[in-house]
Amino acid sequence: MHRLLARVLGLAQAPPARGVAAALALTLASSVLAASASTAAAPADTGPGRGPGVNDWFTSWAASQQSLAPAPLRDQSMRMITHLSQGGDAVRIRVQNTFGETPLTVDAATVARSGGKDAATEGRPRPVTFDGRRQVVVPPGGEVWSDRAVLRTAAQDDIAVSLSVSGTVAPGRHDSAFRTNYLTPPGSGDHTADPAGTAFTETTGSTYLVSAVDVHNPRLRGSLVAYGSSVVDGTGSTNCGPGCSRPGADLRWTDDLARRITSELPAARQLAVANAGIGGTTSAAACPGIGESVRGLDASARLDRDVLSLHGVTGVLYYYGTNDLPAGCDAAQIQASYREVFQRLRAAGIKVYVTPITPRPGYTDQNNRDRHAVGTFVSKWNSCGGTCDGILPFDQVLEDPVRPNSIHPPYDTGDGVHANIAGQQALADIISLPMLAASARR
Repeated sequence: MHRLLARVLGLAQAPPARGVAAALALTLASSVLAASASTAAAPADTGPGRGPGVNDWFTSWAASQQSLAPAPLRDQSMRMITHLSQGGDAVRIRVQNTFGETPLTVDAATVARSGGKDAATEGRPRPVTFDGRRQVVVPPGGEVWSDRAVLRTAAQDDIAVSLSVSGTVAPGRHDSAFRTNYLTPPGSGDHTADPAGTAFTETTGSTYLVSAVDVHNPRLRGSLVAYGSSVVDGTGSTNCGPGCSRPGADLRWTDDLARRITSELPAARQLAVANAGIGGTTSAAACPGIGESVRGLDASARLDRDVLSLHGVTGVLYYYGTNDLPAGCDAAQIQASYREVFQRLRAAGIKVYVTPITPRPGYTDQNNRDRHAVGTFVSKWNSCGGTCDGILPFDQVLEDPVRPNSIHPPYDTGDGVHANIAGQQALADIISLPMLAASARR
């Protein structure tokens, strides 16, 4: 079976919230394959658990798709700035049309190093191909991975990924990039090869279409995926105090953790870190108060797409539950969702590290009883009763020692839920690197 067709047919198992796109993808599958031989499937050397020398690709940056952008793209280019946790001698990118209801045509794509401050690139952008072709058509609900593009990068480099889109299409996005990304005006055509940023006159705070960047690096021993809601996504990571903001500084706890790994772990235990957080999401699927905008994006529903389809994954940092409680789920529902997800991850050979649910001043007494029950489950034997591989004690870091239902004031953005820049660093600092290094491939 053609690999793209297998991918499209797999969409029949998509969560209900994306059933329309999945059904449309099925009806278009044969016509898309016939009309566009340039549509690329995932690279052959993919999946977790492959040994060094077999798969030397690791996901070094990610931004999970969650919705359609409010305005369509029309014959224009975009330049998305991605921040690598580890570097290598080549990169490849994933482009997704997860929520699209029409085929997405990418006429050209490039990658280049970026200073991270504007739309200009450092040096001339390198062309990116898909199965050897510049153009690729991504079916509704589908995705493509590019071929390798030779570009030498280092840990903490910013990479500009530029795409030119033809026709009119509603693009999928990750809502909060916590930095500025760039678009050319509608009708302006292909500017992906421009080293200058002058054509990119429009800006967005979201990340469009590009959902992952892999690096080729045989010296890496795995990729860690942070998986959860807004506390993973990075809400608060630009907050440096009242009236102070630092967008684009890459100060999420996952970014801080990546820097710790590169500076503190030995060369034989180096790991990439990818962020798969989506704000507002829950671990459990059936919480009655879950918002419509995130329904169908619970931990189990998007696990294949946002974790298992990434490359070189050896560990997951699981930070879910803070939204489940106010959305009406109880401890039993949350624990059941944990067990399901942990079982699927461990069956794939991926270690799972879990944080107990962190405090919120808005929790009811029953919420706090449920939070305590889930925390007891997570902490049992330091292994979730044998269902996970280690604990991230974020609840202890964030808890106010005087008011344990609130966040410690020096770490609070002011909303009682999210950690500011200082709190993000404190979360990264509490993580045991030897524990995470145990996930490394031998």
